[in-house]
Amino acid sequence: MAALTDAMTMAIALAREAPNGRHAELLIHDGPLRQTVIALREGAELSEHNSPPAASIQVIHGSLRVTGQEPVVLRAGALEALTHVRHTVEALEDSAFLLTTVTSQHDTTSHAAPEG
Repeated sequence: MAALTDAMTMAIALAREAPNGRHAELLIHDGPLRQTVIALREGAELSEHNSPPAASIQVIHGSLRVTGQEPVVLRAGALEALTHVRHTVEALEDSAFLLTTVTSQHDTTSHAAPEG
C-alpha cells in the first residue's frame, strides 16, 4: 500500500525546488491502471494535453484551475473526470493531486508500489 500523504508531502517539497515547479511520482502501475501523485508549485502549469481513454483528478492539497471545455476551480477533496478532453492544469497555490488513468494498453505486469 502506498502512503498517499507521504507521497503528497514529498512531491510538494520537490515541486517547490524544481525549476519547472512540478513533480510527479507513479504510485501504482497495474496493467492499464496508473495512479500518480502530481504536485505543482503555485503558478505552475501543465500545458494543454489530451486525456487518456479514462482519467480522473482528485485534489488532495491546495487548489487548481482546470481548463477544458469549461474552466473549473478544484479544491482539496474535489474529484473530477477528465475523459476525452484537452485541458490544462494550473496551481492556484502549492497543490497536489492524484491522477488516475486507465490506458488502452493491456500490460499484464503489476507495478504496485511496495508496502512499507
